[in-house]
Amino acid sequence: MRSDTDWFKTAGWGVFTHYLAETVANGENTTPEEWNRIVNQFDVERLARQLEEVGAVYYFITIGQISGYYCSPNQTYDSLVGIKPSKCSRRDLIRDLYTALNPLGIKLMVYLPSHAPSRDLTAIERLKCTPTWDAPIWNLKKGYKIVEGIDERLSEFQRNWEAIVREWSTRWGKNVHGWWFDGCYYAEKMYQHSNPPNFQSFAAAAKAGNPDSLVTFNPGVKVPVISLTEYEDYTAGEISLAFPVCPGRWVNGAQFHILGYLGSWWGKGKPRFSIEFVYGYTKDLISKEGVITWDVPIAGDGQIPQPFIEQLKSLKELGSKI
Repeated sequence: MRSDTDWFKTAGWGVFTHYLAETVANGENTTPEEWNRIVNQFDVERLARQLEEVGAVYYFITIGQISGYYCSPNQTYDSLVGIKPSKCSRRDLIRDLYTALNPLGIKLMVYLPSHAPSRDLTAIERLKCTPTWDAPIWNLKKGYKIVEGIDERLSEFQRNWEAIVREWSTRWGKNVHGWWFDGCYYAEKMYQHSNPPNFQSFAAAAKAGNPDSLVTFNPGVKVPVISLTEYEDYTAGEISLAFPVCPGRWVNGAQFHILGYLGSWWGKGKPRFSIEFVYGYTKDLISKEGVITWDVPIAGDGQIPQPFIEQLKSLKELGSKI
């Protein structure tokens, strides 16, 4: 059931950015008009040149997160949530990005939470994402109404979310090469079941437009790195303050991969490491057939700050063009 990760392993390392209303605007206090203005100013050609300059073979961008603002339109989402004007951008930034990246041989991958936007109460309720076993790590903002008839697995929500993901995947087709799903902290409750909705149906929705697309489900910061399911192709590998040693290429059949941040936090701050550390750790991990993705800040207009460009440029010799 797994997709071929050879190209991913050969790439060795890539770049990730948190392009969100939380990082480039005012989070849930952003207006749809403001969000569209910001997304419209994203210069995809300039970002493509920056990624080419540092030698990146693949690039991750967030579609959206806790605010409920997304950088691509989605009719399924709008029909289920019913917020007007839509908090999905009119511009399909994902489409414009892969149009700019494809000629350069840079593969586009995308990030999305596994659950409804936790700071949008309307979306949470209408998508039926209101677990009775709620915990702060699941929904950061309390006050939503428990929707009647919701089972512990959030089956109706899962089907809604899979439909939303399927629309994006089908539209983008083979231009999107992978998905990183965040927040799969309650895998036993929600996904580890023999009948759908489960990890298998979730992965199938993400691969609807590209069966070769790589998929992973994030269990949170886990050291050593783990794989949650046979239906993921690589490990999510979120790290923060600890930097694990790569055990080799595979973790229970999934490509070993970690995701860390070069700034002071995800998508924020100044570089926290020396170039020597970034280069040395990346080189060691790649030498053991692992893959590492480095998160860096990004501005509203799509520009990566120069100090991070300098760090990434040091890695240029380590990866290989596909």
